[in-house]
Amino acid sequence: MSVKIGNIDLGEFPLLLAPMEDVSDPPFRFVCKQNGVDMMYTEFISSEGLIRDAAKSLQKLDIFEYERPIGIQIFGGDIEHMREASEIASAANPDLVDINYGCPVKNVVCKGAGSSLLRDIDKMVKMTEAVVKASHLPVTVKTRLGWDDDSKNVYEVAERLQDVGIQALTIHGRTRAQLYKGEADWSLIREIKRNPRIKIPIFGNGDVDSPEKAANWRMEYEVDGIMIGRAAIGYPWIFREVKHFFKTGEHLAGPTIEERIDVCRTHLEKSIEWKGPKTGVFEMRRHYANYFKGLPDFKPYRMRLVSEGDISNIYSILDEVAEKFANYDPANQLA
Repeated sequence: MSVKIGNIDLGEFPLLLAPMEDVSDPPFRFVCKQNGVDMMYTEFISSEGLIRDAAKSLQKLDIFEYERPIGIQIFGGDIEHMREASEIASAANPDLVDINYGCPVKNVVCKGAGSSLLRDIDKMVKMTEAVVKASHLPVTVKTRLGWDDDSKNVYEVAERLQDVGIQALTIHGRTRAQLYKGEADWSLIREIKRNPRIKIPIFGNGDVDSPEKAANWRMEYEVDGIMIGRAAIGYPWIFREVKHFFKTGEHLAGPTIEERIDVCRTHLEKSIEWKGPKTGVFEMRRHYANYFKGLPDFKPYRMRLVSEGDISNIYSILDEVAEKFANYDPANQLA
C-alpha cells in the first residue's frame, strides 16, 4: 500500500533524505536522486531570513523539477514570521512545506526555534496551525522525542499537530539534550505509530546507516518510511543499497572507484554550476573525505583536493585517484 502525503504518492516504503544544513543543497540532492531517494528536503531556511529577503535564505528556495517530490523546510521562533515564511516558501512551488522542530543547535534554540518548541507545545501547535492555514500545500513536521529524558512529549505532539492539520511527521529518535550523541531510540516512534488516533504517515530518523538496520527497523518499529541523513553524506549509494536489500535480502556491491570518482565529479560540477566557481569549489571540500572513505593512504590526495582552487587541477587529482586505486577491491570498503 502506498504512503501518501496529501496527493503525493511516495510508494510502498519511502526513503527520505534529511534536511541537513550546509549539506542538503541542490548539488548533493542531485546525486542522491540519481541513487534512488524517494523524497528530499531543502536545507532548513530561517523564517527571519526569508522575510528580510536575505540572499542566503532565498538561494535555499531553489528547487528543480527533477528533484520532485521535494519539501522546503522552514524554522523560526515567531508565529507571525513563520506564517509569512510559509507563504514565501509555498510560492517557490515545492511539493510540501516542512517545519523544523528538531534542530538542537544552540544558536537556533536560543532564538526560540527548532527543538526549543518542545518546551512549549501550546506555542508549537499555534505556530503549526498558522503555517498550515497560510499554505495551499501539505505541511509536515520534523521533531525529536522531547527536550530531555524527563520530558519526552512527542506522543502528545503527534496527536496535537495532526489535529491542526499536518500531513506527516518525522521523528528523530533522540532528545534535544542528546544532540547527536548516544544511540537513537525508536521505541517511542513505534508507540506513536501504534496509536489508533494517528492516521498520518510516521517516518523514523536517526542512526540508520546500513541496509540491514533499515530492514530490521522497518519491521521492528513499524514506521511508514525512513529518513536518512548523515549516512548519505559522501555515500548517496545508501539509498539504492537499502532498496536492493529490501527487494532481495542481499547486499548490493558497493560503488567501484570509477563510480566514486564519477559521482564526486558530478557533485563538483553541480556545485560550481549552482554556486559559481569560487564558492562551488570551496564548499565541495567538505565532501571529499566522505566520498573516498576507507581508501588506504588517501590523506595526501585529500589534502591536495581541499587546498586546490583550480578546477582543472582538481579534475587531474581525481584522475590520479582513479589510477592509483584502480585495483582497489570495493568489497573491503568501509562505507
